[in-house]
Amino acid sequence: MSIWGKVIGGFAGFALGGPLGMIMGTVAGHAYDKMKAGDAGRIDDNVNRQVAFTTAVIVLSAKMAKADGRVTRAEVDAFKELFHIPPDEMKNVGRLFNEAKQDAQDFEPYAEQISMMFAHQPAVMEELLGGLFHIARADGFVHPRELEFLRKTALIFGFSEIQFERLKAIHMGVIGAKADEPDPYQVLGLSNKASEAEIKKTYRSLIRENHPDTLIAQGMPQEFIDVANEKMAAINAAYDVVEKERGLK
Repeated sequence: MSIWGKVIGGFAGFALGGPLGMIMGTVAGHAYDKMKAGDAGRIDDNVNRQVAFTTAVIVLSAKMAKADGRVTRAEVDAFKELFHIPPDEMKNVGRLFNEAKQDAQDFEPYAEQISMMFAHQPAVMEELLGGLFHIARADGFVHPRELEFLRKTALIFGFSEIQFERLKAIHMGVIGAKADEPDPYQVLGLSNKASEAEIKKTYRSLIRENHPDTLIAQGMPQEFIDVANEKMAAINAAYDVVEKERGLK
């Protein structure tokens, strides 16, 4: 069964505790068996984590898109673009998006569940937030309510206000294009007084942690490659600015 088949199956219990809750329960219930099962068990566990990640993005995307009171066509198109949804699953996924959007339950329980599942993979949660930023800015304007939604989600994920500002800088601008673009030091999570050694060490660490292959191994679906690459580009662009400014070699 494809990942979309698994996600759609999980949504069958939407009214019985939430789709992510059902998937999370399945993962937790079989955690011990999977640890004993060797490579095959780890592969299966990774698939379940990808399903949980994908489900969380569907729910959180729908609720965030509705945060400003309306869901625009551009936001829906951005959601479809993000996932490269197969044509034969488009109708079902659209139905799930609409169901999540209309559900009266707040988004916090979904964010809390994904935070528990990926507690030791913060880079994966950063990519989830990156996907939400991608959808939020699709109509050319990030509404203050959408930005507040993103901030609250980031805090639930365990990120600090400073870390959220760094993610906002990465996903809401292009480095070096205009005077009001984000501070490259902020994108790298550094002070502008950081030493040359600290800058290089931090940059290497960010590239290693945010490499798409690393993130996929931790549970990020293949569909998020574009978002991961956008983030890598922002990190590289920020480092290029600092490198030229400092004359790093």
